[in-house]
Amino acid sequence: MGYDLVELRIGGSRSRPTLDVRIDRRDGEAVTVDDCATVSRGVEARLDAGLEAGERYRLEVSSPGVERLLRTAADWRRFAGSRANVLSPMLHGREEVEIVGVDDTDDGAVAVVRDARGDERRIALADVKEARLAFHW
Repeated sequence: MGYDLVELRIGGSRSRPTLDVRIDRRDGEAVTVDDCATVSRGVEARLDAGLEAGERYRLEVSSPGVERLLRTAADWRRFAGSRANVLSPMLHGREEVEIVGVDDTDDGAVAVVRDARGDERRIALADVKEARLAFHW
């Protein structure tokens, strides 16, 4: 459909499952209400065609939000220059850092981040337990 699936969560109950779908636009623009409606109609058509959601499912389609998860090296590259809350043993817990960039190595992708003191550190993305963009109100 021209969108990326960022996250899919299934909750609710067995008789009334909830499918929470988070999407992103491939062109980097912000997800609009019209985008969510388009994806919702497309997903509903597939679900109604016989997939295992049942007749009484609830579908929620939205953007990843301002504190979106960072899951792939492409996410980290896209948000270089942004701040993120990162949970990793390489940081001794959770720390807010600035994403400087991503290097590809033979062992996988490595994020280059800058901590609050201005020191650059390298974190293997395989060692990141969770990372989300940081949003300050």
